[in-house]
Amino acid sequence: MTLPGSGNFSGSSNGFILLGFPSRREIRPLLFSLFSASYALTLLGNGAIVCAVRRDHRLHTPMYLLLGGFAFLEICYVNSDVPNMLANIFSETKAISLAGCFLQFYCFFSLGTTECLFLSVMAFDRFLAICRPLRYPSVMTKRSCAHLVISCWAGGFLWFLLPVYLVARLPFCGPNVIDHFLCDLGPLLALAAACSPIPGTVLICGLMSSLLIFATLLFILGSYALVLRAVLRVPSAAGRRKAFSTCGSHLAVVALFYGSVMVTYVSPGAGQTEGMEKFTTLFYSVLTPLCNPLIYSLRNQEMKNALRAGLGRGWVLSGWTLGWGTGRAGSQK
Repeated sequence: MTLPGSGNFSGSSNGFILLGFPSRREIRPLLFSLFSASYALTLLGNGAIVCAVRRDHRLHTPMYLLLGGFAFLEICYVNSDVPNMLANIFSETKAISLAGCFLQFYCFFSLGTTECLFLSVMAFDRFLAICRPLRYPSVMTKRSCAHLVISCWAGGFLWFLLPVYLVARLPFCGPNVIDHFLCDLGPLLALAAACSPIPGTVLICGLMSSLLIFATLLFILGSYALVLRAVLRVPSAAGRRKAFSTCGSHLAVVALFYGSVMVTYVSPGAGQTEGMEKFTTLFYSVLTPLCNPLIYSLRNQEMKNALRAGLGRGWVLSGWTLGWGTGRAGSQK
């Protein structure tokens, strides 16, 4: 595979070296065990939500269909960086090819962009359900929900094509060492900037990252501000509690994801220490997908009931391991 600008790469014709998490040899098994456990729990937790939404007909509503799609997105997200990070812990060379590096960079950023768009759609769904309840059934149909999900995925994988193309054309003259556990935007820009000034690429990458983050965040916060105003007008205390519980879960996920993402990407490559950048990237790419199933399931009675029913009947595990193979199409009361 030949990438644009690969002829300018003179640090190594084979690619980059990802330092990952430097540690003594005896510490590596502990790191591997911790990250492996986190990875497995993330797959199981999000996979259980996907199976619950698919199997339980009571969850075949736009809110839960979006939640199931979001859980599937989280599975894809952790698979874009964690397997390579685990393999890198015991690797002696810690090398990644040029094509592999930019493929990981593109997939990681595209999935992160898709997550921003997904969170915006989920906020819009809650806005319609609470602030426009009479119009909600006609506006948020299963068909429109599917169109929104497809738009999120398409937009996510199109948004960062230009930054990835520009970064791939940069002259990497060496050294080819990246002090990170994945091919991230900041370290790649810093590596290229050591060869020659790249203000245009830094500006475009920063603008596109900032535009995406702030536009989606403002949309989400604006939607929930209107939701909060509507909820406070609800006369029933039980109705207010249910609305706050649902929206509180979404806002907790938004806070976890955007809080760490903004630290890293609003100003890529500008004055952030390598250790801090690794921590923030680890937080939103590994820990947040791990916490999301807990946040959504613990605060949502319908989801808890569906997961209990699924575990009791065995279709959560069978659906996850067999690709939701044959079996009963749904759960019954």
